[in-house]
Amino acid sequence: MGSVDLVDPAGPAGDVDWAGLRAAARDAVDKAYAPYSGFRVGAAAFADDGRLLTGANVENAAYGVTLCAECSLVSALVMSGGGRLAAFSCVNSLGETIMPCGRCRQLLWEHGGPGLLVDTPQGVQSMTEVLPQAFGPGDLDHVREANQ
Repeated sequence: MGSVDLVDPAGPAGDVDWAGLRAAARDAVDKAYAPYSGFRVGAAAFADDGRLLTGANVENAAYGVTLCAECSLVSALVMSGGGRLAAFSCVNSLGETIMPCGRCRQLLWEHGGPGLLVDTPQGVQSMTEVLPQAFGPGDLDHVREANQ
């Protein structure tokens, strides 16, 4: 995926190359390690600076330490210089758009915030729609400041 056509990450969903993002997520599925469940997941996102990031799930025999595709994607974000996620898509091995689990929705909120655009089975939605009344760093700051 050479250049990224991401005009304005904060702009409308039409400014995002959703087809390219979905294709990158489908390509990431091939790198998933899912020998136990067979449920391979690929994720792709554009960072706010236009970088394309991908991730795939990595299972473990001790199921509780399995990494979701979103976890490896956020690790790629952090390891490649940080920033914020602007647009996100996640697919199963059939290429169908799927929703992140609750844990991963929280992870996406942390690294994309309320304006992150998420490709869902019902269309593109902001994180405020995907995770209403989210808990985040502001909640921690509020209590920390009140206790000082």
